[in-house]
Amino acid sequence: MTKILCIAIGGAAGSLLRYFLGGIVQRSWDGWQGWFFPAGTLLINVTGCLVIGMLAALFSGPVALREEYRVGLMVGLLGGFTTFSSFGLETFHLLSDGQRLAAAANVVLSCGLGIAAVMVGYWVAERMLSA
Repeated sequence: MTKILCIAIGGAAGSLLRYFLGGIVQRSWDGWQGWFFPAGTLLINVTGCLVIGMLAALFSGPVALREEYRVGLMVGLLGGFTTFSSFGLETFHLLSDGQRLAAAANVVLSCGLGIAAVMVGYWVAERMLSA
């Protein structure tokens, strides 16, 4: 039960952090550049990948942390902040294990199918709303 609670608290904190930080960065970018680019999302995704990489190294070596706290940080906080960090870590593990083809497939399929799923979902919702 403690693990679930740590994930829930971390997830809530990560989601709030993503919302506020993403908004601040995006407003700054829009005012500075004058054209749209998802700079807030990009910063969050890259930051989440950096942090999950650092935590994975710390937790696999010098830092011993109870599993529920580790999961609360990595799955909860970073999962709420960005699931892209999990994608980055999993792809890194595939590359580290010498599974280049699987890593490439993960990147291509996750990005390609993710974008395609957004397009299909949008199309289905438009059809449902117009019916």
